[in-house]
Amino acid sequence: MTRTKWIAGALAAAAATVALGACGSSGDSGSSDQPGAVPTNQDLNGKKGGSLTVLASGDVDYLDCGASYYQFGFMVCYATQRSLYSFQPDDSVDPSPDLADGQPEISDDGKTVTVKLKSGIKFSPPVDREVTSADVKYAVERGFNPNVANGYAGAYFGDLSGVDAYEKKEAKEITGITTPDDQTVVFKLDRGTGGVLAGALALPLSAPVPQEYAKKFDAKNPSTYGTNQVATGPYMVKNDSSGKVTGYQPGKKIELVRNPNWDSSNDYRKAYLDSVTVEEGNNDTTVASRQVLQGTGQVSGDFGPPPAILKGLVKGSQADQLALTPSGGVRYVSLNTQTKPFDDINLRKAVIAGADREAMRLTRGGAVLGPIANHFIPPGVGGFEEAGGLKGTGVDFLANPNGDPQLAASYMKKAGYPSGKYTGSEEVLIVGTSGGQAQKLSELVKTQLEKLGFKTKLRLVTQDTMYTEFCNKPKAKVTVCPNVGWLKDFSDPQTILDPTFNGKNIVPENNSNWPLLDVSSINSAMDKAETIVDSDQRNNAWAEIDKQVTAQAPAIPWIWDDNPNIRSANVQGVVNKFNGNWDLSFTSIK
Repeated sequence: MTRTKWIAGALAAAAATVALGACGSSGDSGSSDQPGAVPTNQDLNGKKGGSLTVLASGDVDYLDCGASYYQFGFMVCYATQRSLYSFQPDDSVDPSPDLADGQPEISDDGKTVTVKLKSGIKFSPPVDREVTSADVKYAVERGFNPNVANGYAGAYFGDLSGVDAYEKKEAKEITGITTPDDQTVVFKLDRGTGGVLAGALALPLSAPVPQEYAKKFDAKNPSTYGTNQVATGPYMVKNDSSGKVTGYQPGKKIELVRNPNWDSSNDYRKAYLDSVTVEEGNNDTTVASRQVLQGTGQVSGDFGPPPAILKGLVKGSQADQLALTPSGGVRYVSLNTQTKPFDDINLRKAVIAGADREAMRLTRGGAVLGPIANHFIPPGVGGFEEAGGLKGTGVDFLANPNGDPQLAASYMKKAGYPSGKYTGSEEVLIVGTSGGQAQKLSELVKTQLEKLGFKTKLRLVTQDTMYTEFCNKPKAKVTVCPNVGWLKDFSDPQTILDPTFNGKNIVPENNSNWPLLDVSSINSAMDKAETIVDSDQRNNAWAEIDKQVTAQAPAIPWIWDDNPNIRSANVQGVVNKFNGNWDLSFTSIK
């Protein structure tokens, strides 16, 4: 066995390229000399006490951290749960031991990962006992329970021995997860993908869950553990003596209070705040932004300031209340490759060629928020430069950020429409997020499609509903999802491309392969790339996959963006650079 700095060197290239997050063109606002940009070293020394209000437009995707899979949900999860590893605020590349006592050990063949746990970490009431390795085992296993429907378990833990039998209910446990003692958990894999699995141990799925308490909730479909959860982090969702969550009103409020069983001596988190209240339903982001900027004790949650306010902030007197953080992600408009007429690749190329991505970027604030994307691996992640960097992969249909009507017409003719516009009978279902910049983007996409001849139906819903009830459910047969995007799960290109474009990761619930792309040659290339250890070879392999995915035209990539977060003047805000959002465990009241 070899003890690694993080993940056996397999992902070292990702760490080496983190500086790319601040490079680019005139549209890139990632460097620290930009107004409002996050400083290289934030002040992590805050003042104890006080309450913080987080204003949000929508809800978390799932309160259950074993199911949650987007940024706002992670913001809550990393304050309430302790995964085996997690990210300190200023480090977006190398996770720190959290529940784990030291770095993971990965065998030379990549088929065994061993993690030692700290002692003395306890669950919140009503469980009130010390965490053991069996709780980690159950937490990962429930990720494969369809009642929980974790969106990334298959991508990073799918090679565990015994997963297939467990999913088919031929076995009651995953045999590839063993617990030799209360402080040791061992992951055994059928393929040498231990490096990537080790990286995934920094995701909330590895946060312990007590089986004897949660099993009855997980037996329901969907699981109700989220509203009966226990915590290991410094905060917990407010509950009653039985464990029933009382501090959650879906779409309205999440109340976090101190976990009485949390011990600061074995956690790097500071947990300055006494309580955090997430107030949801603030759909008018202009009003919400002004409330944060002019009020006290408030920060933004799942929204950034609208373009007009953002423009004033960047050069105004309140610039220090804005933090621009490289997201390590890409935003795109997903095109359903399995629904007519978008099952035709030339038609998809026509749509992408005709898209005005510059206008799309303006809906969020323009060039200050980052460069226009022309492939999927973002700056700051291994494989970005190898895939073409800011210049792109070379496909003609992404060459003009303002759109190319003539090229769009030529591809439409190749798709069988001689006029150069779509003349079919299918109605295009677009499901977008209501309110703010997201709605403007959805309406813009609708207009651009109609210019190409499409008949459209735009349905606007809350952000959480857009994901959980429509875009994340293949059976909903949504043709276009304009408001989706993807952040790295950790700093490796596989985390950008595998969950989102690998056919094997299409699942009926909580699906993140929104285009339903299922191309055998790409799937095979990903299978091979997952086991590559050499960093240069790994970057090159995933860069080639990025090119292949881009060539399939499954989506319109339109920005590699920075994440804008705002705070009240009396809040000492700390951004977690991994998640691109306020870190509730380090933010404090001045």
